[in-house]
Amino acid sequence: MFRRVYLDNAATTPVDPQVVHEMMEFLQEDFGNPSSIHYYGQRARAAVDRARHQVAALINARPNEVVFTSGGTESNNLAIRGLVKASEKYGRHIVISAIEHPAVASVCDDLETRGFSVTRLPVYDNGRVRLEDLHTAICDETVLVSVMTVNNEIGTIQPIEEIGRHVRTLRAAGRKIWFHTDAVQAIGKVSVDVEAIGCDLLSVSGHKIYAPKGIGALYIRRGTRLHSQNIGGRQERGIRGGTESVPNIVALGKAAELAAANLDASAAHLFRLRHRLENAIAERFSGTTLNGDRDLRVPGISNVSFAGVEGEALLINLDMRGIAVSTGSACSSGSLEPSPVIRALGVDEDRARGAIRFSFGQTNIPDDVEYLLEALGPAVETLRGLQT
Repeated sequence: MFRRVYLDNAATTPVDPQVVHEMMEFLQEDFGNPSSIHYYGQRARAAVDRARHQVAALINARPNEVVFTSGGTESNNLAIRGLVKASEKYGRHIVISAIEHPAVASVCDDLETRGFSVTRLPVYDNGRVRLEDLHTAICDETVLVSVMTVNNEIGTIQPIEEIGRHVRTLRAAGRKIWFHTDAVQAIGKVSVDVEAIGCDLLSVSGHKIYAPKGIGALYIRRGTRLHSQNIGGRQERGIRGGTESVPNIVALGKAAELAAANLDASAAHLFRLRHRLENAIAERFSGTTLNGDRDLRVPGISNVSFAGVEGEALLINLDMRGIAVSTGSACSSGSLEPSPVIRALGVDEDRARGAIRFSFGQTNIPDDVEYLLEALGPAVETLRGLQT
């Protein structure tokens, strides 16, 4: 029987009903501007402060180190542009990985046109950066290292604690260098602790953890100076001007609270679904390859290449059967080129073009996996037949 199955949670998640309930009050009743000093404004201000504590608790930060933004892209832009602009006198060199999300990679591409230099670290075939390459890449001009916590396409977890430790060692020796990590795909899937990581800046996005689109946060370690990118009022300690979106901020706070409370149970649930899918694919389909690290990976992402199958064609075929999946980053949808993340693993173009990402969320159930497997068989058979 035809039904809809959503397996693209790495692109966005449905808003949790508890989150919707929490934010409705601030859409309908407590609608005040948090910068106003009257009753309505102070109700809104109290809600923003509460949400700041909730987000801070999720990542083991101090509340005054959390700045609300419009999402992961703005957080990354504020972190990178803000840091390099504030630190130009110390150097104009940035180090990133070769598989960063476009919200980091494209910012650095733009900065290169403005006189900054960027080193892109290669990755092993499992998608992890090579620490020895990082050590070599850092030079006297380096002011920022930005490496994502978890890759959005293959789910590989990067050695960010080791990176953070190396940057802290350099700074203790007098170097003016900082570390940013895009943790958008890690929050709510694995434990994220800014003290354990040792990062100076960390990006969060609400719509990856069952909050609405249009809200995010940036962790800014005390003492880290940024040049403001959104200039206006004195909101968010003058770092990010503009009237706060109170309903969305409240939603992010509630989502963060739920993510912290449900982390272990959610991870176990996602792992069971992924494990069933990958075992069944390995048993039923020849010519399949898992992309990324088999073990050092968040539990909800599975990226598989099907030999002899075009990923975009498989995506469309599955969509016609009611199943939503992805061939890569949602921010790059519409591109006919093979995923640069998969190509960075050192694979050939055919394998890159055959890659499909299945990403599970808390609303998925075991029957979703069985429905997908039933659809995959005829879809892959049909598409491979077209190649012969």
